[in-house]
Amino acid sequence: MQMQASPGDPAPNHDSGEEAYWYAAYTCPNHEKKVAEQFDRRSIEQLLPLYHSVRQWKDRKVRLARPLFPGYVFVRISPQQRLQVLEVPGVARLVGFGNQPARLSDEDIRSIQYCMTGKVRVEPYPYPCIGTRVRIKNGPLCGMAGVVVRVKNHTRLIISVDLIRSCATVEAEQCDLEAIQ
Repeated sequence: MQMQASPGDPAPNHDSGEEAYWYAAYTCPNHEKKVAEQFDRRSIEQLLPLYHSVRQWKDRKVRLARPLFPGYVFVRISPQQRLQVLEVPGVARLVGFGNQPARLSDEDIRSIQYCMTGKVRVEPYPYPCIGTRVRIKNGPLCGMAGVVVRVKNHTRLIISVDLIRSCATVEAEQCDLEAIQ
């Protein structure tokens, strides 16, 4: 798991003195780890959430660290650093509308970062069209919001990042959930 920054209020950028926000950088297929390494080398704050997956190869099982949101690396930059991000090999664009990159909410980043602490099991999940929106009221995930689904007799909460239309699931106890009105 690679993550380096905490969300919260916009942080001043040390180079330019401008405020930095979280954005989603869309990468070329299967370039997420290489892009994250390049961001580290260039001192660009990045978050690449990874999960572990066991794959069966012909002769053995292999445990792989795979991107939780395939095709995306999250970066915390000031608007003036946009060109620095786009110059990184493997970055296709910053997710946005028109020519303007769209900021990710601090709540989305906090949820992703908490899921990456290792205290909960997390894995990718298809983006939901419908479902019950809930908030966790007790336990280590208290305050986290998402959509409830059942997977293999376990209650799971889908954490979605709407801007990039990607999701991940995390296990949750049914008794700890309350519907959001």
